[in-house]
Amino acid sequence: AKGHYTEGAKVVDAVLETVRREAERCGNLEGFQLAHSLGGGSGSGLGSLLISKLREQYPERLMSTVMVLPSPKVSDTVVEPYNAVLSLPRLIAHADESLCIDNGALYDIAARTLERTTVTYSDLNRLASAAMCGVSAARRFPGQLNADLCSHLRDIQFPRLHFYTPAISPAIARGAEEPVLTVAELTQQVFDEKNSLIGSDPRKGRCLGASAIFRGGMMAKEVDDAITSLQKSDVDCWKPTNVQTGVYDVPGLAASATVVANSTAIRHNFKRISDQFGALLRRKAFLHWYTAEGMDEAEFTEAGRKVNDFIAEYQAAEDNGEANVTANLEE
Repeated sequence: AKGHYTEGAKVVDAVLETVRREAERCGNLEGFQLAHSLGGGSGSGLGSLLISKLREQYPERLMSTVMVLPSPKVSDTVVEPYNAVLSLPRLIAHADESLCIDNGALYDIAARTLERTTVTYSDLNRLASAAMCGVSAARRFPGQLNADLCSHLRDIQFPRLHFYTPAISPAIARGAEEPVLTVAELTQQVFDEKNSLIGSDPRKGRCLGASAIFRGGMMAKEVDDAITSLQKSDVDCWKPTNVQTGVYDVPGLAASATVVANSTAIRHNFKRISDQFGALLRRKAFLHWYTAEGMDEAEFTEAGRKVNDFIAEYQAAEDNGEANVTANLEE
C-alpha cells in the first residue's frame, strides 16, 4: 500500500525524471528492464506503479521485468501473498515479458551446490543474475544466431501469458567449484528440472515456446546436435520440441547455457500464491496494514479474482491450446 499509493507516489515522479534523462541519452531506445520482488512492499507496490507509468509515457517501448516470486522457504514477511496478488494484474496488463524466479527454487539450488544449510542473499542473487545475463545475451553480444530470443516466446495467440521460466547450467552458487562441461552435458543439465529457477516441473505443463542461449567457445551445429540427441534419448528430463537456439562466443567466459520457456507449468506457482492470498483474506489477517493507507477491501477481492481468472487462462491454454480472456486487467 505504501509502495504504490503513499510513499511510492511521492518518489515516482523523481524516478521517472531520472529515467527520462537516461532515455534521452539513448540513440535507439529499445525498452526498459525492471528487476523487483513481488513479496516486498517496494518491489510490488512501487515496482508495479513504475511499470504502469513507464507504459503510459513510453507505449511503444519494450517493457521487460525480472520478478522474484515469494516462497514459504525464503519469507521476509507474512503479507507477501497480498503484495504479489495486488501487483500481478498490473504486470499482466503493462509488461511485455516477465522473467519469473522463485525464491524457494534459488534456495534449493544454492543449498545443493554449496552443500550447506545456511544460504545468503548473495548466494541467491548470484543464481538470479546468471539467468539475467544469459537471457539478455542476445541483446548485448553479436552471435552466430543473433536475434531477440524472447520475441520467440511472445505467442500471438496468448499475449497475456508472458511470464517466462528460466533454467541455467551450470547451476552453481557463489563459492562452489565451477565444473568444465561439454556442450552435451550443458544441454542435459539446463533441461533438468532441478536447475529450473521457478521450481515448477515444466513437464507438468504445455510449452508455448522455448529459447536456449549458449555462451562460450562452441559452434551452433554442436548445440543443435546436442539438443536433437537429448530429444531422442531416454534421459529423464524435459524435452521441448519447439526450441530456438542462440550461440554467443564471449571471450574469457566459461561455457554456460540458459533456457527460458513460456510454459503453462508456471500456473502452479501462481496458484500457490493465490491460495495463500485467499487464506489470509478470509481471516482479514493484517488487512488493517493496507486499509490504514487508504486501500479498500474490495481492491483485494478484485485483484484475487483477476489473478484466478489469469490462472484459468493458463489452464485453458494447457488443456485446449486456447486462452479465454475472462477479465479486463487494464488499470
